[in-house]
Amino acid sequence: MDPTPEHRTGTTAVVDRRQARDADFAAYLAARQPSLMRTAYLLTGNRHDAEDLVQTAFAKLYLSWDKVRNHGSIDGYVRRILVNEHNSLWRRAWKKREHSADDAVLHRLDQAHHDTYDDGLGDAVWDVVQTLPRKARAVVVLRYYEEMSEAETAAVLGISVGTVKSQTSRALATLRQRAPQTLDPRASEEDDR
Repeated sequence: MDPTPEHRTGTTAVVDRRQARDADFAAYLAARQPSLMRTAYLLTGNRHDAEDLVQTAFAKLYLSWDKVRNHGSIDGYVRRILVNEHNSLWRRAWKKREHSADDAVLHRLDQAHHDTYDDGLGDAVWDVVQTLPRKARAVVVLRYYEEMSEAETAAVLGISVGTVKSQTSRALATLRQRAPQTLDPRASEEDDR
């Protein structure tokens, strides 16, 4: 029995909607993946975990793509997924954070890349940032690396603006204490005098 023309038209419309949805999602993924990869790297501290985190976030976003009403807020939604997934990974007792010291590829990938304009201070600062607890690091990453406002950071992390301010203040105080003297800009000013 041959399907009716109405049935074929309805099926075609569903297929067209799926293709349009997939095209929209693919365009978003292509446009935002580098930025979200950077955020994930700053949260996790290594490329491999960051790739896993981004992949998980995009998989969850794809499953919810039709439910997202305001496409202008997708970035915040995905960042929220990144932070929540990162926090979940730390809670899982079975998750090991060990890497083989003999693996030359992992060692080479985790090495800092220095371009002609890099004085090496960025890596030194990042080494100190990685010593912060995960929640404090998330606030610092979103506020200073992603350049989000206090309100945007609060929305992504699901906390109040006051909590963002206090966690930022404590994190910066901790960074000042832990940072080597070579990173203190006041020290270089005193040397110039």
